Amino acid sequence: MCPQGQIGGDMPDATFLTRVLLKNYKSIAACDVKLVRLMFVVGPNGSGKSNFLDALRFVTDALRTSLDHALRDRGGINEVRRRSSGHPTHFGMRLEFALKAGPTGHYAFRIAARERGGYEVQQEECVFYGPQVLGNETYFRVQGGQVQSNLPVVLPAVSPDRLYLVNASGLPEFRPIYEALSRMGFYSLNPQQLRSPQSPDASKLLARDGSNITTVLAQLASEHERSKQRIEEYLSKIVPGIRGVDVKTLGPMETLEFRQMVAGSSDPWRFLAANMSDGTLRALGILVALFQSGNGAGTRVPLIGIEEPEVALHPAAAGVLVDALREASRNTQILVTSHSPDLLDDERLETESILAVAAESGTTKIGPVDAAGRSALHDRLYTAGELLRLGHLIPDPSATRDALVRQLRLFDDREG
Repeated sequence: MCPQGQIGGDMPDATFLTRVLLKNYKSIAACDVKLVRLMFVVGPNGSGKSNFLDALRFVTDALRTSLDHALRDRGGINEVRRRSSGHPTHFGMRLEFALKAGPTGHYAFRIAARERGGYEVQQEECVFYGPQVLGNETYFRVQGGQVQSNLPVVLPAVSPDRLYLVNASGLPEFRPIYEALSRMGFYSLNPQQLRSPQSPDASKLLARDGSNITTVLAQLASEHERSKQRIEEYLSKIVPGIRGVDVKTLGPMETLEFRQMVAGSSDPWRFLAANMSDGTLRALGILVALFQSGNGAGTRVPLIGIEEPEVALHPAAAGVLVDALREASRNTQILVTSHSPDLLDDERLETESILAVAAESGTTKIGPVDAAGRSALHDRLYTAGELLRLGHLIPDPSATRDALVRQLRLFDDREG
């Protein structure tokens, strides 16, 4: 039986990003939301749920590859900054974080558009707070091509076309936040990639489309056997008859091999990934993404974002999927986009775990559930899934008012 209780209160909080502020990112004019260890970003198709998750993925892409690559992968800066009658010339964000067994702080940047698709980093800062850092605050701030810091070292030079945190990652004070932000994982799993033979991969982190799942599963089998067992246990609940999954070598390639019970046989038969359904492969991919951090050591992924994990799964599997999300969130912060009432039909789901999303005249509104919805959930009158079916799971207007775009402050000092 998969665990179904509340997350253990005696465990360290796995929340990495505690607050996210976005300004002029794609369809999002402004948002200021608090996050907990397990978040459901809920709204109808086309409301902008994916844009919220993509803003966080943008940070990971810009740090892991380059700012230029992250922009080009999204069609250039003119496709990233919000389109509106006001013609904003920039976009920006602020991520407030709590490092595991470390200090809290924030990382913020603003990127401005220039002629012919050009861009520059207008402003950027990273600040750590607390008694364990230099003078209760360790920081770097970049503005106008100049960098300031209270560290007694010579700082790397500023480049207007790249995020300074990449350069600052060479300093031990800023290395932990660089590694955490660049190791966030965001998943839109492709069953065809999971089904196809794969080349062994040096990375221990699951690729966005699942194209290196054999490598990650083999690593879990050798280093974190308990995590692989939990993956198989949950998979057997989602797909009855499945008894396990292993990695099989096919010459220079690898593929997945499933063990599944067949009527009339006392032992499970073995089936290669090529013979498995999209739903089974997606379920496995989601579980590997959730449990890839193993016991929380080594290559821990501090935050995982998954788009619509319920796709291609039977509605009856929704409860098992929620249990898996809950268990995995003990080690890793998890953000899930969804418009599935079945996934939200869980009385244990706390109001603070839901971000409601709506679209008005092409602009995305994101915020906590409105007062009426919070009251209904608090009094157990409805589940979040029932409110979604009724069309009453909507963001609080006070958290999405138009004035927010003017009031939103990304940086600690006065913004230009």
